[in-house]
Amino acid sequence: MIETQLLGAALGAIIGGVLALTGAGGGILAVPLLVFGLGLSMVEAAPVGLLAVGMAAAVGAGLGLCQGLVRYRAALFIAVIGIACTPLGLILAHKLPNTPLAIGFAAVLVYACLRIWRKAARELRGQPPCGDRHLMPCVLNPLQGRLRWTLPCARALAFTGMLTGVLSGLLGVGGGFVIIPALSRYTNLDMKSIVATSLAVIALVATGSVISASVAGVMHWQVGAPFAAGAVLGLLSARPLASKLAGPRLQQLFAVVGMGAALLLAAKMLLG
Repeated sequence: MIETQLLGAALGAIIGGVLALTGAGGGILAVPLLVFGLGLSMVEAAPVGLLAVGMAAAVGAGLGLCQGLVRYRAALFIAVIGIACTPLGLILAHKLPNTPLAIGFAAVLVYACLRIWRKAARELRGQPPCGDRHLMPCVLNPLQGRLRWTLPCARALAFTGMLTGVLSGLLGVGGGFVIIPALSRYTNLDMKSIVATSLAVIALVATGSVISASVAGVMHWQVGAPFAAGAVLGLLSARPLASKLAGPRLQQLFAVVGMGAALLLAAKMLLG
């Protein structure tokens, strides 16, 4: 058991380092690492991955909050709806067999990595990383510096929360690959504020998912605690290197690794 816990802590440190260097979205590799590294099923790996990603995201969100980057009202609104929708994802996860669940996760991972690749490619071409923004129902009030809350804005953020919550419970993903594109499309926030707000949502929704999994008796704390501790330590250790190593090329490398992990996961489930 001690060897498993040490291995879990080491794998968690990898996830923490990836999160520090690539930002929100990097934690999606937690589930494949748990499946391949510790032999967990998808249902077992999902809450453990969320625990680690949630704790690491909380650290990043706390730092962003101190810097005034987190839009906490928007984060709370998205998170409350996400937490309410998480049980639906958990119910679906327990009704679906392991193989189709893993195939679905692999598809989501490929989609997330393709978005990361395209974002990095835009940066390398000198274009805005968010792309052109045409529809922005949530814009900052220039006088107050706060988002203007309108019905279209609330509807857009509510849909983001619903999708994040369901995917969190179903696949054990933090949802950064959903939240960041949504905030990029629906708001005129800068990228630092978008990432910090996304981390806050991930931390809150992950907390709700972990609580739900614990109540349902499917949270493996003996594996999850060292994995999460390793993720936090990895994040804090790699954070000083982020300014030197992070960049679009590293994002593209992560995207390639992620797509490779998705293909391996799908092949393992299909070929046995």
